[in-house]
Amino acid sequence: MSQPLPFVDINPASAVKATVIWLHGLGDSGHGFAPIVPELKLPEDMAIRFVFPHAPERPVTINGGMRMRAWYDIKSMDFENRADLGGVRESAKLVEQLIEDEIAKGVPAHRIILAGFSQGGVIALHLGTRYAKTLAGILALSTYMCEPGLLAEEATDANKHTPIQFGHGTHDDVVPVAMGQAACQALKDAGYDAKWKTYAMQHNVCMEEINDISAWMQARLS
Repeated sequence: MSQPLPFVDINPASAVKATVIWLHGLGDSGHGFAPIVPELKLPEDMAIRFVFPHAPERPVTINGGMRMRAWYDIKSMDFENRADLGGVRESAKLVEQLIEDEIAKGVPAHRIILAGFSQGGVIALHLGTRYAKTLAGILALSTYMCEPGLLAEEATDANKHTPIQFGHGTHDDVVPVAMGQAACQALKDAGYDAKWKTYAMQHNVCMEEINDISAWMQARLS
């Protein structure tokens, strides 16, 4: 059994009522998105716990084999083969364990949101469509899908009706907006409740998107 993922967590002042597990992008860490929590301005009485795991360190081919935090290797920037499926599956298992840990602490799956940015979004989409329990929502930011052709045989029905919200920058030069749109369309075609929204930004998050994420989370967890 591989080591559990280390993480940064931000806990509410009162007993936890819901959890957001938020996965960072390539080369970042759990610390990268932690400062977003106060910016979301979520009502304190929602008592949401945030968990920001650190991806394992591994050599990344497109960065000359340099070791960095990565959910999977990226061997090429090619549209179809960008995500290494073996690494995606491995990381999805580690993140699934984090979800199970929250459930063991008393937060039911339907009170857990799985969020991910870029590489983290790839894991969120992969795991969210295959996970056997119904989640509160899946947030896919500036991201794409690993081998959407596998959905038909690998997906479970548990999250068929779970809201999946995409957010993407129109000027994204890391993950082209077409890759995000293709992922959203693949999910819609497979019968998932996927919604799409773009923002005038690059490969990042902006204040308008943060406000939308806050409203979306409140709708999912109220």
